[in-house]
Amino acid sequence: MIDVAPESKKAKDLKGDFWDAKNIQISIGEIITEEKPPEEEVKGPKPRPHVTDLRSWDMKLLERYEPFYAPFCDMCCLCTYGKCELLGKKGACGIDAATQQARTVLLACLIGTAAHAGHARHLVEHLIERFGEDYKIDLGSNVDIEAPVTRTVMGKRPATLGDLREVMDYAEEQMSHLLSACHTGQEGDSKDFESKAFHAGLMDDLTREVADLAQIVALDLPKGDEDAPLVELGFGTIDTEKPVVLCIGHNVLPGADIVDYLDENEMEDQVEVCGICCAAIDVTRYNEAAKVVGPLSKQLRFIRSGVADVIVVDEQCVRTDVLEEALKNRSAVIATTDKMCLGLPDMTDEDPDKIVNDLINGNIEGALILDPERVGEVAVKTAMKLAPIRKSLKKLPDIDEIIELASECTDCGWCQRVCPNSLPVMDAVKKAAEGDLSKLEEMAIEELCYTCGRCEQECERNIPIVSMVTKAGERRVKDEKYRIRAGRGPAQDVEIRRVGAPIVLGDIPGVVAFVGCSNYPEGGKDVALMAKEFLERNYIVVTTGCGAMSIGEYRDEDGQTLYEKYGGQFDAKGLVNMGSCVSNAHVSGAAIKIANIFAQKPLEGNFEEIADYILNRVGACGVAWGAYSQKAAAIATGVNRWGIPVVLGPHGSKYRRLFLGRADDEEKWKLNDLRTGEVIDGEPAPEHLLYAAENREEATVMIAKLCIRPTDTPKGRQMKLSNYIDLHRKYLGTIPDDIDRFIRTEKDIPIVYKRDVMKILEEKNWKPRELPKEPSLLER
Repeated sequence: MIDVAPESKKAKDLKGDFWDAKNIQISIGEIITEEKPPEEEVKGPKPRPHVTDLRSWDMKLLERYEPFYAPFCDMCCLCTYGKCELLGKKGACGIDAATQQARTVLLACLIGTAAHAGHARHLVEHLIERFGEDYKIDLGSNVDIEAPVTRTVMGKRPATLGDLREVMDYAEEQMSHLLSACHTGQEGDSKDFESKAFHAGLMDDLTREVADLAQIVALDLPKGDEDAPLVELGFGTIDTEKPVVLCIGHNVLPGADIVDYLDENEMEDQVEVCGICCAAIDVTRYNEAAKVVGPLSKQLRFIRSGVADVIVVDEQCVRTDVLEEALKNRSAVIATTDKMCLGLPDMTDEDPDKIVNDLINGNIEGALILDPERVGEVAVKTAMKLAPIRKSLKKLPDIDEIIELASECTDCGWCQRVCPNSLPVMDAVKKAAEGDLSKLEEMAIEELCYTCGRCEQECERNIPIVSMVTKAGERRVKDEKYRIRAGRGPAQDVEIRRVGAPIVLGDIPGVVAFVGCSNYPEGGKDVALMAKEFLERNYIVVTTGCGAMSIGEYRDEDGQTLYEKYGGQFDAKGLVNMGSCVSNAHVSGAAIKIANIFAQKPLEGNFEEIADYILNRVGACGVAWGAYSQKAAAIATGVNRWGIPVVLGPHGSKYRRLFLGRADDEEKWKLNDLRTGEVIDGEPAPEHLLYAAENREEATVMIAKLCIRPTDTPKGRQMKLSNYIDLHRKYLGTIPDDIDRFIRTEKDIPIVYKRDVMKILEEKNWKPRELPKEPSLLER
């Protein structure tokens, strides 16, 4: 390649026997032997933002969406000053109740972020060791913006696996500063703690993108494939006549190497590989022959069923008593990461056959193996040898045993008192004592019981209630066979070009993302019913993790799962399973890409402008109906910082903090119109940033409401309000009494409801107002 020199000489006339030319300019410069991509120019003002660099944006959000705190108790027990009561008082260090609650939220977000960051670091380092740091990040011809979160935050595009190390270094540095603020005698303002929690959530989003990006490109997972295959889901899909290896957790590496070992040794048809929680989703992304047992609520029930010969655990959302439960029916346990060693001997460097013999003969209770490739060999060999031995073992009690165990109940009622869902556990046990197992069976079939085991912990007679519930539902559970679409990864750029304008203008009424864990108030069916409602109304429905599995465990009136009925395209009526927990980064990533591709907003180092655009223009709403983990707290807080509201289920209030707007305070909703330079009257759109609904009906109505944005065209606003009114009437019985707040001119009124709405507007003395041309919370 010839580089153009700063000075060049022009040859006026060049003649030869075969050519004649004039005015040719020849430049002689440095000869480049290796072509390197040029460094991308940082277009935004704040690449690699430090803890306080985005504080001004956070304060704008916190001014509009004030934190609402719901403390578990009024004490602070964090330091050696002792227990300090904060009800109307300050602690010994000077902290007040609101600041202490905000500090607790920050700690929860940091724990969640550290879980994803540790996972990401583990993946990146292992994959670099295997493939090299120069391994290119390439998501195929349909995805040019491979890492929208990383580009926006870091200020440049990662081109190789090695570049992801720099991202991790930055995120871990920020986490260190954030955690130090939680020390006694540091931050003293609740809103500054919330700003730091936003920053922790952003780091969580960043490290999740790193994790999924690394595993997609290095392990050849689907790269935004809208036609990703349908894979098997449910207890009934597991062939119990074969040796069974169960993977639990979130790290794909052990499961992938188990599948590889089977493939390399031509044993694919001899062993069942299945998974619970996100490990299940990612292993089926890697190889569709693997099977998904279900979300984490299946964990204790499946272990106690005795089906798994070998249980491989990695990190996050694994029951900490998994070893104890496995030993009850002689399942072998292999721990695979430094996050969860379970007190087991480190056998990483031992001969695989010796490990297998020690596990089979009971010389060790389980093994810690930190080399994923060795895990594959040990897990398969152990399962093959252990399965015949365990065939006669039965952990679950038979029907007569259930009746006998139930007769031990003393009617103390503690099982019902401690149940998170207040299920009639004691009544079900008493009925079982009479030979009627229907109440126990209902708890199993309807997923009302998510097997947390708290009832057993409190039972003074040590009745194995979870095992009884599992056995009662066993007949029906064996027939559970569903289909779920394998995690496809990010939305393609071509899809964003197709839907960007309809989303911003309101013609597609919204993007609804169902994420989170499976501690649902009334079973996982509620998640599927909400998803079905919005699919039928032309929304884009996105899902990940346990939420994706719960949606798959529902069949409609035609006997189809929603994945079988709806395609996987990122478009209206699309049901888009993006993947596991770390794939949640693609949800915010899609919103970022709309700002970049449709609105031409530069990404690099330009967080505030992108987030402001999303808040005011992109009708997206997250739903974490069963959230329970610290990771879910971090995910929601990170999404909130991008300007995307989230609806939680009733258990979400246990995170201790919500972000609620005051629709009646008109000053909070004023907007800057960047095109005219004027401050104009706005509307509560979106009304809340983090909201906990009491039931599915309330949540469904609120989701539709939180997809409203100031930039909706009259046609788009009509469509959104039609859904809002229709759902409000369907589930709550009335036209919403705040409908006047969302009607700017009569053109916004849905035609089918015009008479009723006009009556309300007249009663409220409504007056039309100007539509914003370029609404923003930022100054011009």
